[in-house]
Amino acid sequence: MSTTHKARATTFTTPSDREIVMTRVVDAPRGLVFEAWTKPEHPPHWMLGPSGWTLPVCEIDLRPGGAWHFVWRRSDGTEMGMRGVYREIAPPERLVATESWGGDWPETLNTLVLTEKDGRTTITQTMLYPSREARDAALETGMKEGASESFDRLDAYLRERPGSR
Repeated sequence: MSTTHKARATTFTTPSDREIVMTRVVDAPRGLVFEAWTKPEHPPHWMLGPSGWTLPVCEIDLRPGGAWHFVWRRSDGTEMGMRGVYREIAPPERLVATESWGGDWPETLNTLVLTEKDGRTTITQTMLYPSREARDAALETGMKEGASESFDRLDAYLRERPGSR
């Protein structure tokens, strides 16, 4: 079976006043996707947002109550960090964690659900904000573009991994 590897779109929806849902299909089994999301050696290859950023800090303590901490660095030295705590871990299908950017940004609850069909995985990431205003402020940050670029990188990265299609 031959598969065409053309860029797929990441979709963004707002199913409620407090949620953003990102959805993307990648050409890899969900076990590989879950691993790429949860093992610290993988996110620095793909979870980078816009071009010019790196992920020099990627700490993951993958257990309920365990913390995660990421710091991105732009080529000019500017840094941006976020952290959270894992609440639920059900490999390879579900991951629930808090997310905090610090400062005035409110904490969100993020739920990652991975569903596989015919060797492809649908990634559904739901971010629950404390208010509509917080959700709308997040949408104004350029998150759609950055997340879309990261998902493009993830799709390419996964295709290079053993066990992918």
